[in-house]
Amino acid sequence: MKAAVVREFGEPLVIEERPDPEPGPGQVRVRVEASGLCHTDIHAAHGDWPVRPTPPFVPGHEGVGLVEKLGEGVTHLAVGQRVAVPWLGRACGRCEHCLSGWETLCESQVNTGYGCDGGYAEKMLAWADFAQPVPEGVSALDAAPLTCAGVTTYKALKVADVRPAQLVAISGVGGLGHLAVQYAKIAGATVAAIDVTDDKLALARELGADILIDARTQDVGAELKRHGGAHAALALAVNPAAFEALNSGLRRGGQLVMVALPAHGTLQVPIFDTVLNGTSVIGSIVGTRQDLAEVFQLHAEGRTQVIRETRPLTAVNDCIDEVLSGHVKARIVFDLDAEG
Repeated sequence: MKAAVVREFGEPLVIEERPDPEPGPGQVRVRVEASGLCHTDIHAAHGDWPVRPTPPFVPGHEGVGLVEKLGEGVTHLAVGQRVAVPWLGRACGRCEHCLSGWETLCESQVNTGYGCDGGYAEKMLAWADFAQPVPEGVSALDAAPLTCAGVTTYKALKVADVRPAQLVAISGVGGLGHLAVQYAKIAGATVAAIDVTDDKLALARELGADILIDARTQDVGAELKRHGGAHAALALAVNPAAFEALNSGLRRGGQLVMVALPAHGTLQVPIFDTVLNGTSVIGSIVGTRQDLAEVFQLHAEGRTQVIRETRPLTAVNDCIDEVLSGHVKARIVFDLDAEG
C-alpha cells in the first residue's frame, strides 16, 4: 500500500510503499477512501507539542473507508461496511472518564495518526470498538471532515451548553469554523463569525452567521460587547491573540471555549474581570463516539454541509503549505479512491 510518512519532524512527508497491515484481535483493516487534512496533522508532523509522536509514523485522524478484513473477535462490523477512524483511536473503557461519558479524557487513550498510524495511507488499522459506522447517504469525502472538524466543534458547543437565542462567537471560519457556524444555528443561537479574510467571512454569512466581525479592522471584544457580549465564544483560530480578543468580548457569565492548539503561546486571563463578571475559560477536546454518531446523523438528515476541496495524497506537502498560508477555504480531503 501507499502511505505518506513522517520520517523527521519538520521535513516533507515521504510517499512510500508499505506492506498491508494485518489486524490484531479487536481490530479491523480499512481500505481508506478519503482522509481529511487537519491542522493537528501538521502539528504532529512538525513535532510542535510537548508530547510528540515517534517517527516514522503515518498522520491522519479523519480517515474514512471500507472494512476490508476483520481481526479476531470482531463481530459487530462487516467486511464492506463504511467506517470512520477518529482521533480517539482507543480508550481503556474502565477508568472514571470512560465510565462517566468522558472517554476523550482517558489517560490511556491512543490517538490515531499520533500514537498509531493514521489515515494518510491506502489502508489502515482501527480498533473495531472505536471505528464509527458511517450512515447510508453520507459520502466518504463528507464523512472525513465530520470525523474531526465536525465532532470537535459540535462537542465544544455541547460543553458550553449553548441554548436558543444565545450569542455564540466563532473565531476562525475554516475547516472547523464553517461547521461550528452550522451547529450553532441548529442549536438556535445567534452567531457572530470572526475572521481575517473576506472569503471566509462571506462563507460564514452563506452558512447562516448573523454578525460578521473582521478582526483586521474591528475590535473583536468591543464588537461583541456592542451586541451584548457572547454567552459562548469558540476559539478555533490558531492564534493566541484571538483567544484574548474573544475573552474580552464575553458577557457576564460567558464562557471562552478553547479548541485550537497553537504551537506556542499562553492566555493572559485578567483575574479581577473574570471574578467580577463570573466568566470562565474551559478546554474542549474532540468528541465521543456518541457525539460523532450524532454529527453523522445530522449530516445524513441534510442539516449540515461540508465545504471541502479534494486532492491526491501525493500532493500532501503542497497541501500542508496551502493550509499554513491560509489559502484553503475550509477543508482539504485526500481522495484515495481517485488515485486508483
